[in-house]
Amino acid sequence: MNRLVIVVPAYNEEESLPKSLGVLGNILQGLVKQKKVSDLSKIVVVNDGSKDKTWNIIEEFSKKYSYISGINFSRNFGHQNAVIGGLTASRNYGDVFITIDADLQDDVNVIPKMIDAFDQGYDVVYGARNERKTDTRFKRWTAELFYKLMNKIGVEMVPDAADFRLTSGRVVDQLLSYKERNLFLRGIVPKIGFPSKVIYYERKERELGESKYPLKKMLGLAWDGITSFSVAPMHFVLTLGLLTTLISFLMLIYTAYQYFIGHTIQGWSSIMVSIWFIGGIQLIGLSIIGEYLGKVFNETKARPRFIIQDNLLDKK
Repeated sequence: MNRLVIVVPAYNEEESLPKSLGVLGNILQGLVKQKKVSDLSKIVVVNDGSKDKTWNIIEEFSKKYSYISGINFSRNFGHQNAVIGGLTASRNYGDVFITIDADLQDDVNVIPKMIDAFDQGYDVVYGARNERKTDTRFKRWTAELFYKLMNKIGVEMVPDAADFRLTSGRVVDQLLSYKERNLFLRGIVPKIGFPSKVIYYERKERELGESKYPLKKMLGLAWDGITSFSVAPMHFVLTLGLLTTLISFLMLIYTAYQYFIGHTIQGWSSIMVSIWFIGGIQLIGLSIIGEYLGKVFNETKARPRFIIQDNLLDKK
């Protein structure tokens, strides 16, 4: 019988974590009673350098329940690294893995359906939202734009699917072979392949605590996704540069024509506009190139994606 490991990344989740562990524990024990998973199955919570009592709660639940364990990062490494860290630490303890956030926004009742799909031969089962009615209009619009853009530049993604997914052991092995530091799991997992299925559900609003993904982090994740899989921004700058050159050439012809017919133009407005326009394009181009160089710089240093300070898995 397959051992299930539910990996739960958590950052400053002292308000929601006790309820989350209770709900997930009930789901896991129900699967065990139905003999869908082994009684050696676990819930592994990854404390991503929280500043509150998240780790204390994990330790308390670990002492009380044998199926709950956790790892504690030395500092905050980010959500994507927390997911990878949890899968890395728990790989030897499971045969099938489900990742889900600690905020209870994802429907935990989908988990048994994921296990059923796994038993049917699917190595990857994505949990995807069936609608975005809980999001603001701006968030819905930007999300749709992001998925369209990623599809346009050739990045395969499952629309409206975040990091709530099931992966088999062999998929996790392949996922852990990706050593890049600039992680965007929503784009990496579909690239691995293997039979997959999408299960749709209604996502809830956060009940407790505050969102750990404000607009700034969401934009950062989106930018990581674009720059991790495509050089399209560089191609855009090239196209913009060629277009600017063409416009400058046309302006040269126009200026020469005005000179020959005696309509000399005096003033600095057009010159200043041109200087600022070209200067802005140059700065955009340098910034994008610098962004890619910075990512190459970080990759070549090969620093660890996470550092585990405490590992309760080793104590059980």
